[in-house]
Amino acid sequence: MGNFKVPIPKNEPVYDYIPGSADRAGIDKAIAELKSQKIDVPMIIGGQEIRVGNAIKITSPHDHSLELGQWYQGGKEQIELAIDTAMKAKKDWEFMPWEQKAAIFLKAADLLTGPWRYKINAATMLAHSKSIFQAEIDAVCELADFFRYNAYYAEQIFNMQPDNAKGIWDRLDYRPLEGFVFAVTPFNFVSIAGNLPTSPAIMGNTVLWKPASSVTYTAYMIMQILKEAGLPDGVINMVTARGVDVGEYVLKNPNLAGIHFTGSTAVFQTMWKTVGGNIANYRSYPRIVGETGGKDFIFVHNSANVEEVATAIIRGAFEFQGQKCSAASRSYIPKSMWPALKEKILADMKDVRMGGVEDVNNFVNAIIDKSAYNDIVAYIDYAKEADDAEFICGGNYDDSKGWFIEPTIIVTTNPKFKLIEEEIFGPVITLYIYDDNDFEKTLELCDSTSPYALTGAIFARDRQAVVTASNMLRHAAGNFYINDKPTGAVVGQQPFGGGRASGTNDKAGSLLNMIRWTSPRAIKENFIPPKYFKYPFMG
Repeated sequence: MGNFKVPIPKNEPVYDYIPGSADRAGIDKAIAELKSQKIDVPMIIGGQEIRVGNAIKITSPHDHSLELGQWYQGGKEQIELAIDTAMKAKKDWEFMPWEQKAAIFLKAADLLTGPWRYKINAATMLAHSKSIFQAEIDAVCELADFFRYNAYYAEQIFNMQPDNAKGIWDRLDYRPLEGFVFAVTPFNFVSIAGNLPTSPAIMGNTVLWKPASSVTYTAYMIMQILKEAGLPDGVINMVTARGVDVGEYVLKNPNLAGIHFTGSTAVFQTMWKTVGGNIANYRSYPRIVGETGGKDFIFVHNSANVEEVATAIIRGAFEFQGQKCSAASRSYIPKSMWPALKEKILADMKDVRMGGVEDVNNFVNAIIDKSAYNDIVAYIDYAKEADDAEFICGGNYDDSKGWFIEPTIIVTTNPKFKLIEEEIFGPVITLYIYDDNDFEKTLELCDSTSPYALTGAIFARDRQAVVTASNMLRHAAGNFYINDKPTGAVVGQQPFGGGRASGTNDKAGSLLNMIRWTSPRAIKENFIPPKYFKYPFMG
């Protein structure tokens, strides 16, 4: 026995994958191997691989002809089995020493960054249509950071203990929640898919995990890594089922203890309503932790550097095709800067190439699936018909080979234009040009235009302008960037999450999130209990 210490985590270094390097050869080999086989993705319940229900084909977003495998759409029976399994596994997992639980996820991080690195990167490139760099920072580095930092934060939480009076020993017992946790993960980040079920598990909870149906390919690999790391059967149960079945059989189960969610605002609000409508039926009040949408902004002051702003707009709006919760999708530009900024943006955009992920010169790849493609196209078509919108680049799309949409920049004269208010989740950014004298007025406009408050940025070299924007936009973004694009939060450096319609702001990648998955018990031990009821004041 001992007061064990988790190794102080450091962010996983990002590999460069320079042409001709051994790392680049490793990626190329892994891509070739995955393309040569089809993976039969099961549901995993209690460690058992279950293949029942409709088999659904998995194809690559940038190449309809590239079939990667298939997954199975389960239903009521699998959902109820997963819940029962999680509840049965709960006791042993809860009472496993915390350092033994931590060791599993520390090992998972080393497996991920070691023998699994090329394979999961290749899988992310093929199944998510991410470039080598986007895959590396997501599927390897950020997910490994989550595993390592969350184990470290757990130790910090356990060390948070109360003071004591003479003759008394007070202590806090950090229990898992009483029931199971339901984790719902999106398509856009493998790291989020791995973090949402594992962060509650590190705190001793058992989990039912529903990954997005479009990325079951990489979800299965996460489960394989966790099993190899020693995660006991039944701690995390991966079920791929229809959303309507999940709402009926998971959200109404009396043992639901928590929800860890990343996805659309509408789905999250519906889930919350369902929980509210069933609140009297639960064994305990479910913890609800969610990160949803964003209408993330880049606000520019006339003291900003033109080249820096242009780079932030292109990277912030178009990396991973704008399919990041944090992607820049609106920008406010001072009129005096616009001619030079427009010239710089258009010059740089000539070098922005679009295509498949294996050609590393492509900065933009494909949209995740048909549904997302159609939604984004509808916004572009709307703007083409509008009188108050001008396309300065992009606006074209083609689904003949893959789900490709050109990176698109639109300028509007209407500060309440549909595309500047609503989340698009694609490679489209809308700019509003404001009069330099209306800096504060336009900050107010930026703050009030969107219901979301996830990420945002201010570009300015004038320090007073930075202060003014930081104050006026204090509640407009949970992650606020000064002279940087509003994407790319790093675990341990920028805890991620937003408020308003963007979620509960419980800050993934920090102690603030981990503490949501525990229900502390205060213990008071009296070493010398009194032997008579009278107090001294009674004489």
